Amino acid sequence: MKKIFLYNTLTRQKEEFKSIKNSFVTMYHCGPTVYWTQHIGNLRGMFCSDLIAKTFKYNNYKIKLARNYTDVGHLTSDQDFGEDKMEKASKIENKNPIEIANKYIKIFEHDIKELNIDNATYRPRATKYIKEMIKMVYLLLKNGYAYSTDLAIYFDVSKAKNYNQLSKQKIEENISGTGKGEIEDKNKRNPNDFALWFFKAGKHVNALQYWQSPFKSNLVKNGYGFPGWHIECSTMSKELLGKTIDIHMGGIEHIPVHHTNEIAQSESANGAKFVNYWLHNEHLLVNNEKMSKSTGTTYSLEEIKREGFNPLVLRYFFLQAHYRSKQNFTFESLRSAEIGLNNIYKQIQSLGKKIGKISIDYKKKFIESLNDDFNSPKALAVLQEILKSNLNNSDKLATIFDFDKVLGLNLKNIKLKKIEIPENVRSIAEKRLQARNEKNWTESDKLRDEINKLGFDIEDTKDGYNLKKK
Repeated sequence: MKKIFLYNTLTRQKEEFKSIKNSFVTMYHCGPTVYWTQHIGNLRGMFCSDLIAKTFKYNNYKIKLARNYTDVGHLTSDQDFGEDKMEKASKIENKNPIEIANKYIKIFEHDIKELNIDNATYRPRATKYIKEMIKMVYLLLKNGYAYSTDLAIYFDVSKAKNYNQLSKQKIEENISGTGKGEIEDKNKRNPNDFALWFFKAGKHVNALQYWQSPFKSNLVKNGYGFPGWHIECSTMSKELLGKTIDIHMGGIEHIPVHHTNEIAQSESANGAKFVNYWLHNEHLLVNNEKMSKSTGTTYSLEEIKREGFNPLVLRYFFLQAHYRSKQNFTFESLRSAEIGLNNIYKQIQSLGKKIGKISIDYKKKFIESLNDDFNSPKALAVLQEILKSNLNNSDKLATIFDFDKVLGLNLKNIKLKKIEIPENVRSIAEKRLQARNEKNWTESDKLRDEINKLGFDIEDTKDGYNLKKK
């Protein structure tokens, strides 16, 4: 089995991967909060985890991947402030939270299928693991890692061993003291303490989703409430994959709060290391700026398709950047990706249909690229190298189809997008052909410029002309 090297956010260095169990990998990926349609930045995160999972499979590892759905308890701030996103969507759309979750899970699963992103082994919904979350919160309370106020149960970060081991950030407040508390809860001991359980009280007195618990509050005698966001992932990961897992994935925005808090509560509750390797993907930008609803740049996959793009063009675009690098999205860059992918498709179609043997040398180069921290741009370069190589066509096909187990570009089932030529463009092209036959070069050049202005190029051939969209 080949060595795989990956960048571990925990140690800030590239390390050789060593699995807990030989030839087996346990992976957890923070999935979507299902209160709206996921934008292409979210989908890039899903693609990155898919690339990593596919690479392990290509290296003959067996995988257990859990990707959750947060359908309760994720407030408008990662620091546990504000309104529950699910309930906010419920009010806007006049649907209950379950209907909201069902709607957006269906859209999400359709989107990732169109991007050739494999389904996770487990797709847990947070609301199905409330009992297990309550058990973990109870254990943290019992062992002195948590405390209760009238509004919530908090994890006491002063009790955590090396709380900032992942973020490497300095804790601004003195965590050994009482702290100043947050405005929402004057009895919160320290601003860095985070909620494990919110009581149905205060700002959450009218919560739509709540469960009974054994926890007591002066305001809520029956313990009614709902879990904090961070405890959800810790619980589902433990229940599905065990106390210690090989890999945890997510976006870099999760490092300072969500993932830091997952480590603190998981290791305190379980008495074991939570994760051996932390992998984080960088952000997708739009026009070199952060995606924003207010500026209309949080594009969905459906919007990309409405612009005429095959979803796999977006996957090919994602492959062109390393998962730990920022990637800038523009429709011009997506059009360039479409041209590049169509060129690959055309070259593959020209190789015929006979499938030969996989090239050992090129496969070795491809694996070395992927196993060097999942370097997809370098892996794509190996594909281009094969197409230009002196390998016979049948062996080229066999090798490329093998690579597609990771690339996920449907190279065995190529369907080139047909470009419809508008009638007015064809009419001008026919007039130009007549002008050329009459050797009226001035008129010919004028008509070519008209065709160019309409977004098409014209190429003269022995028998007439070819029209291509720019």
